[in-house]
Amino acid sequence: MLKPIVELALEAGRVILGVYATDFAVETKADSSPVTAADQRAEAVILAGLKTLAPDIPVIAEEECAAGRMPATGRTFFLVDPLDGTKEFLARNGEFTVNIALIEDGAPVAGVVYAPALGVLYAGGPEGAFKARVVDGLLAEEARIDVRDAPPALKAVGSRSHGSQETVAWLARFPQVSFVSAGSSLKFCLLAEGAADIYPRFGRTMEWDTAAGDAVLRAAGGLVTTCDGRPLTYNKREQAHDAPFANPHFLAFGDRRLIEAAIAPVPSAATL
Repeated sequence: MLKPIVELALEAGRVILGVYATDFAVETKADSSPVTAADQRAEAVILAGLKTLAPDIPVIAEEECAAGRMPATGRTFFLVDPLDGTKEFLARNGEFTVNIALIEDGAPVAGVVYAPALGVLYAGGPEGAFKARVVDGLLAEEARIDVRDAPPALKAVGSRSHGSQETVAWLARFPQVSFVSAGSSLKFCLLAEGAADIYPRFGRTMEWDTAAGDAVLRAAGGLVTTCDGRPLTYNKREQAHDAPFANPHFLAFGDRRLIEAAIAPVPSAATL
């Protein structure tokens, strides 16, 4: 399943770069988020490809959901964000990705994150995770990736466009930590390849934003959890407190041994 998903991501990337090279228009969706022809055309390519590849597996895709089209989902389904990081796309900094993930029993079991403007693709599945350069639309220099053991001085990664003071305050629990910003699902991939250690997210995300990067990170040995340390789950369709497929705040880890320290309460000055 992973190889044809990679091919679909590459095809969607070609469509996106075709729009990226033009003076494209920007529209605003009902939730006030931006959307371009690149989002729409890439999603159409992916949906057509998945229908051919796996016609019996439903697909939950961002732009389809924005239009109110959410098919029934069972134990197995795809999650698609055709252009994650639209704000990065608009800023033309290259840090936007194509995200395709396969979900089984609430967990991301295979995923592809492709950054077409950067020429880099990450993928992960049951046999592990890999990173590849993309040259002229083809994979090159594929290499297995794995998370690293956390060093004493941690490197945290966070959103380039959605940072928060809550993130800064939460990271204060670690005695030594530096911070680097990155766009879209590339944050998960930095953990997966051992270039960073932790990614706390206290802002709004949807399942299609995280599933592919989560799949890559898990395949590389890491984990994404809720703030109380439970694995982040998918297919959260019926939520009285939130919209369908919305995520809670989460923590992503390279070295899973960090989870215990990350969820432990921080003593207040009054108790020290």
